[in-house]
Amino acid sequence: MDITVVGGGLAGLTAAIAGAEKGANVTLLEAHRTLGGRARATEPPYVANEGPHVLYGDGAPYRWLAGRGLLPPRLRLPARALAGVRFRHRGRLGAPPVGLLRAAARRGLRAPHDRDFGSWGRERFGAETTGTIASMMGVALFDADPSRLSAEFVWDRFLRVTTPAWPSARYMVGGWTPLVEWMAARARERGVRIATGARVDSLDSLPAGPVIVATSLAAARSLLGDDSLEWESGHTLMVDLGLRRGRDPFIVFDGDECGFLERYTEVDRTLAPEGEELVQAQVPVRAGESRAECAERLERLLDLSLPRWRDRVTWRRDQVARGRTGALDLPGRTWRDRPAVDRGDGVYLAGDSVAAPGLLGEVAFTSAVAAADAATSRSGVGAS
Repeated sequence: MDITVVGGGLAGLTAAIAGAEKGANVTLLEAHRTLGGRARATEPPYVANEGPHVLYGDGAPYRWLAGRGLLPPRLRLPARALAGVRFRHRGRLGAPPVGLLRAAARRGLRAPHDRDFGSWGRERFGAETTGTIASMMGVALFDADPSRLSAEFVWDRFLRVTTPAWPSARYMVGGWTPLVEWMAARARERGVRIATGARVDSLDSLPAGPVIVATSLAAARSLLGDDSLEWESGHTLMVDLGLRRGRDPFIVFDGDECGFLERYTEVDRTLAPEGEELVQAQVPVRAGESRAECAERLERLLDLSLPRWRDRVTWRRDQVARGRTGALDLPGRTWRDRPAVDRGDGVYLAGDSVAAPGLLGEVAFTSAVAAADAATSRSGVGAS
């Protein structure tokens, strides 16, 4: 049975591999000239991701990739890096507030999905600690007001980020491009036909058989003509910086304004030229805020975190990410309420805003495997 995958990002590549493993004849169509989707990175000497991506070693997608030998060389966080973790609180950099540490120790506490995090948290931790937790979660939510989101959604991600096994994040040597290349190579080994520069404007132009739409939700909405494909997502301003080496922190969690900063070259020196650093910082855009106003707030975070950074800049890139940082669940909603994987009539969705569990990009992997399983099951294709 033929299956067509539309989109060659991490979700599309995962769906293609999973479908081919079940014995399907898979064709993958990618509109851009290169694969990777939001896992694309800039060309050397400054290798910056097109957006924020984290691969957690304690998640199911990591195990799925590892079980297939699809993980390229990767690095764990070195012990020395922990000394470079800072927390912005009340306008100053320092150690995490005691209230936040106490909250993180309550591993058995469960939050309801039908209440907002702000009101639920204030009853348990007080207003200041709740606000600090919500702002810290800018690292995973990219939203200017996480207190308005589902308590379960925010709290579960807070527990994941602060797990005692932290840091479980894994860094691919050379950024995300090697992972994309390894996945593309495996797909081709499995017989997947990959065509880049192949834009799909209508499903009617595709061969008969199941179709897995592994694009952004906005692109899927347009392609399928389905206005119900909407979901809350982040809106953030990001800046990538090449800097001459200085005395910079490794990570800054922003407990005041939901921002985040990470110096990736602390772990992977291949991302910038010798003697330089690669830093990515982000601050979520507030409702009604102009780009200039948001940029001013972001630069205040840089001023606080990176000594004399303006004098050390060797490269800079600014980008706004809207609707491409994963799903956000409002009170009364869970991942099960997001747009379903199975759209009927042999059409399936995969991506980071689809009805599948996981943190950040894990949703794309999980939904892609589910889409491939459903498509092959519908087609009567057996496991290979």
